[in-house]
Amino acid sequence: MKRVLVAVLAALLVTGCGEKAEPGPGSTPSRLEPFTLILDYFPNADHAGIYAAQAAGEYRKAGLDVKIVVPPDPAAPLKLLRAGRADAVISYEPELLLARDQGATNLISVGALVQAPLTSLMAIGSSKVRSPKDLAGKRVATAGIAYQSAYLKTILAKAGVDPGTVKETSVGFNLVPAMLSKKADATLGAFWNYEGVDLRLRGRDPRIFRMEDLGVPTYDELIFAARRQDLDQVGASKLRRFLQATARGHQLLRRDPSVGVDALLEADDGLSRKLQEAAVKETLPVFFPSDAKRPFGWQDPDAWRAYAAWMFENKLLTRDPGTGARPFTNEFLPGEGLDPGPGDGP
Repeated sequence: MKRVLVAVLAALLVTGCGEKAEPGPGSTPSRLEPFTLILDYFPNADHAGIYAAQAAGEYRKAGLDVKIVVPPDPAAPLKLLRAGRADAVISYEPELLLARDQGATNLISVGALVQAPLTSLMAIGSSKVRSPKDLAGKRVATAGIAYQSAYLKTILAKAGVDPGTVKETSVGFNLVPAMLSKKADATLGAFWNYEGVDLRLRGRDPRIFRMEDLGVPTYDELIFAARRQDLDQVGASKLRRFLQATARGHQLLRRDPSVGVDALLEADDGLSRKLQEAAVKETLPVFFPSDAKRPFGWQDPDAWRAYAAWMFENKLLTRDPGTGARPFTNEFLPGEGLDPGPGDGP
């Protein structure tokens, strides 16, 4: 009984009698807690702030031994998370909404890594596509993902193009080769901050049209997801410290991008420094909320609501997202308090 009382008193001291703990970046604790993060893809500029945090020892200062895992494929992270194989994963807002619609309602977004769509409509200079109106009579390559087809439908409707005149073809992840080989006049699915930058460096004069400018509601391209049941007192503390350390890593990246680029090349020496440097520079603005008063990782409730409603209207979701628990929370972000509850939809 005495040991139990001591443990309870210690827990109260750590949590500030029920208030959220705000661990600082002080000296490294003697014991590190394991924390597994699964990426969405191979290490690249999208992850530069994470690798910067790891290289600078920010995770260790937060009392965490962070293991960064590359997934077998981009569809795997949420499945591995659901199986309890990670503390957090990086995924995509539409993928999380689809997973929850299919029954994985315990999965929740706990922060935005990238605050805007990276997916884009793209064509190279030799193509005759200079605006969405030029897609009439053309072939558009996608990765074969249902919501990309819905993006194309929305884009064509806004541009006043008859969808019957546009041929959509699935090429998987071979979007850039499809353009370069002229198997497609344009692609929908390549990222403006990566494939777009790569094409520019190659002198292929890419024409890039961003989703939020084409009628598709804005959304967070990359998010941190976790399982709600893992976020008890211990799990919540680990997650909060991870997000705070990640925020500090992105501040380091903003001040000196080479910190992140060097760490990326250390993780994968097959990466091109020139490409990573250019891509990090391009991506830096969307790592942070447009409202400087908001913390790193902020997720805008109105934007989530509008995008989820668009998915439902396009029959990508079977359940009305305006009902049920929120698919995201900001409660674990630096400086944020506890979420008031499940809320009324997204």
